[in-house]
Amino acid sequence: MTTTPAKVRAASLAPCDTFPRRHIGPDAGEVAEMLAALGLDSLDALVDATVPAAIRLRRPLRLPEPRGEHELIDDLRAVASRNEVYRSFIGMGYHDCITPPVIQRNVLESPGWYTQYTPYQAEIAQGRLEALLNFQTMVADLTGLPLANASLLDEGTAAAEAMAMCVALARHERRVFLAAADCHPQTLAVVRTRARSMGIEVVIADPAQAEITQDVFGILLQYPTTDGRVVDYGPLAERAHGAGAQVVVAADLLALTLLRPPGEFGADIAIGSTQRFGVPLGFGGPHAAYLSTRDDHKRHIPGRLVGVSRDRDGRPAFRLALQTREQHIRRDKATSNICTAQVLLAIMASMYGVYHGPEGLRGIAARVHDLAARLAAGLKRLGLSVGDAPFFDTLRVSLPKGEAARVMQRAAQRRMNLRDFGDGSLGVSLDEATLASDVAALLEVFGGAPEMAPADSDESPAFAPPFARTSAYLTHEVFNRHHSETEMLRYIHRLQARDLSLTTSMIPLGSCTMKLNATSEMLPVTWPEFAEMHPFAPAEQTKGYAEIFADLEAWLAEITGFAAVSLQPNAGSQGEYAGLLTIRAWQESRGEGRRKVCLIPVSAHGTNPASAVIAGFKVVVVACEPNGNIDVADLSRKAEEHRDDLGALMVTYPSTYGVFEESIREVCAIVHAHGGQVYMDGANMNAQVGLTRPGDIGADVCHLNLHKTFCIPHGGGGPGMGPIGVAAHLAPFLPGHPVTGLGTDKSIGAVSAAPYGSPGILTIPWVYIALMGAEGLKRATEVAILNANYMAKRLEDHYPVVYRGRQGRVAHEFIVDMRPFKDSAGVEVDDVAKRLMDYGFHSPTMSFPVAGTLMIEPTESEPKGELDRFCEAMIAIREEIRAVEEGRMDRADNPLKNAPHTVRAV
Repeated sequence: MTTTPAKVRAASLAPCDTFPRRHIGPDAGEVAEMLAALGLDSLDALVDATVPAAIRLRRPLRLPEPRGEHELIDDLRAVASRNEVYRSFIGMGYHDCITPPVIQRNVLESPGWYTQYTPYQAEIAQGRLEALLNFQTMVADLTGLPLANASLLDEGTAAAEAMAMCVALARHERRVFLAAADCHPQTLAVVRTRARSMGIEVVIADPAQAEITQDVFGILLQYPTTDGRVVDYGPLAERAHGAGAQVVVAADLLALTLLRPPGEFGADIAIGSTQRFGVPLGFGGPHAAYLSTRDDHKRHIPGRLVGVSRDRDGRPAFRLALQTREQHIRRDKATSNICTAQVLLAIMASMYGVYHGPEGLRGIAARVHDLAARLAAGLKRLGLSVGDAPFFDTLRVSLPKGEAARVMQRAAQRRMNLRDFGDGSLGVSLDEATLASDVAALLEVFGGAPEMAPADSDESPAFAPPFARTSAYLTHEVFNRHHSETEMLRYIHRLQARDLSLTTSMIPLGSCTMKLNATSEMLPVTWPEFAEMHPFAPAEQTKGYAEIFADLEAWLAEITGFAAVSLQPNAGSQGEYAGLLTIRAWQESRGEGRRKVCLIPVSAHGTNPASAVIAGFKVVVVACEPNGNIDVADLSRKAEEHRDDLGALMVTYPSTYGVFEESIREVCAIVHAHGGQVYMDGANMNAQVGLTRPGDIGADVCHLNLHKTFCIPHGGGGPGMGPIGVAAHLAPFLPGHPVTGLGTDKSIGAVSAAPYGSPGILTIPWVYIALMGAEGLKRATEVAILNANYMAKRLEDHYPVVYRGRQGRVAHEFIVDMRPFKDSAGVEVDDVAKRLMDYGFHSPTMSFPVAGTLMIEPTESEPKGELDRFCEAMIAIREEIRAVEEGRMDRADNPLKNAPHTVRAV
């Protein structure tokens, strides 16, 4: 019998085929089997034994009724249609570009790339690591500086990180950072926010005219400037170095194929965005920023570095280098709290560089510059001034009084967006997608005729000294061989095959929540209405995005029990930072700016103390009891000791040890009684949704990892999103943005370059919540807790389960102890982690929060069969350990010590 499309559609929407059933791995029969193994008869009984009754949410979440996948996608297309995508000539560091289809389909839209975790297990991440090394090489070559990291969150964040580097590099106590007034305004805003929390004075001025005093530790320059001028910064860099200051240059990578690189005119640090290397605009993100520097600054560089090493057979291999600088190791001694990078987008940018190669990139840049030169020539024929300075792709056009508004109106009629500087001049930025017909249309908008654009520019596109680039770049073989689609396709898939992702097996990382990233959630990411929107497009063109934001803010507020939500922080670490800044701002508004002590349990995530220090707090550590719970007596003592300067407590709930602590309300009450606020780390929110809420428990602010609980994929180590929910008294202090006017006069300022962080991926949690509904979300939480308890039960006879709740249950994750095997068999936690690779699994979280242990989190997405397969692998490994203990295997030469085993070795 033939099934008609209508019948297929009706079947897809039938109640028996709902999305929650497909998202949640175990079916009803498997749930019953696992409950029976635990000696329970229902999920309600499990939750009652796990989640303290005092904090339970006793009503359903007030969310819209769930919709079917096809219905919702149709609804979302209607929302998307409310976004009107004009041709953007706004610039400001955001440019339309052409994503090569081979990269869009095989990287951006491929779960083999977007569902991977951070490449901490190098042996099963060689593909990503090679792609990231390509990224670092490309950035280092183009900027003329030898050392680049493997990406940062956005250009504004990179500038703030560079400022922090300069502080660390200063030999004397200097507290002034000089920033050029012609930097992008959003970059200046993010720098100002960071500087306030660090006690740094930012002076914004014309650096050519400003005096570089002995108080200045660094200067920030834009190259080309925000209004398009190409400036010779060589003399200024020399003057800065003479005064003992570091030079940071925010540079356009595409322009650097034609322009003298920063490293050659004296820059110490180069930062910027790689967005125009094939990454969609996405209304501001996600995009991969870069930071490169001199080799002697390598101990201060933030983020991650990929290095080249050798495997045990002497062949080249890739690994993460200098990891001991990372915040989760250094904690309150860290100089950066950056945790999430933008790996997926960095990989896209690197593949763009590989695909086009040095000549292809130069050709794209030359064409863009040539079109800009044609436009400049046509505007001059109209009698308009575009200035005398050299330019790359951006012109600032001076207009007669009152004419700017008329030009903007004519541009809007042609569905074009220009930049209004507000002083009677307009900015026009061209890009890879610009056509000769666009130049003709722009000339008409400015009052001319299409034929006023010369077929060839009157000005040579070549730059003269000292502006011209003379040095070679991208000389490595990888940038000079994969230029056909056949070669590129094979290269991408060859690298992908070297990695483990969720397409391969479960990734049981505790505290990382590696759950299903459903295809229907991912589809809208590349729809043009979302992907091709400039972050500073007029509000009347972005009504679809506004609806998405309003829904998400309302839904997340309901899920967390808070009054308001900010979507701006574009990583969990940035959410921590933003949340702590709102607390500081509120206290300062009450005349209590002295409250700068932050209490943090010893069990906390490493980003917590790092974020606290960067937000201007002094960290005081609170002890934990042997069972992993916060030592309430120690908390009380330290709260009393610091009652006059207590600012905040940072607490993770359920605890990092995988337990719902019974004392959480008492903990919050103690902090409030001593004048502090409670910041809740939302990393473990997957155990709360629908069962309890941070705002009801007593928290004042909580960040949410949308790349964990709400299904944005981890992308191999980024993108992420870390919005914050806050109580009503903190709402006026949420992040703002100077370009769009977001926020209030009490706002802490911008923490991300774009007003909504990385909005191009916010459709993912929107779709997830809309498909799941209140009951589906609650069921997901219950099954996540069930899966963890079932696995703990299966493994408890083989490995000690370190921490449990009062009734012997764990939350959505649990910790097993490997420490006894060091003495009994010479086997360490690293050996078990590497042996799991031979069984086809990524290791659980290793040695965190307790050294020598594994923290396992199955999530609700994994079916019972996969849970059993992992447990059986762990049990088999325990038998191998037993064989060593009993002398049946050699203590030094055994499968555990030799793991992982490559195909070549086998």
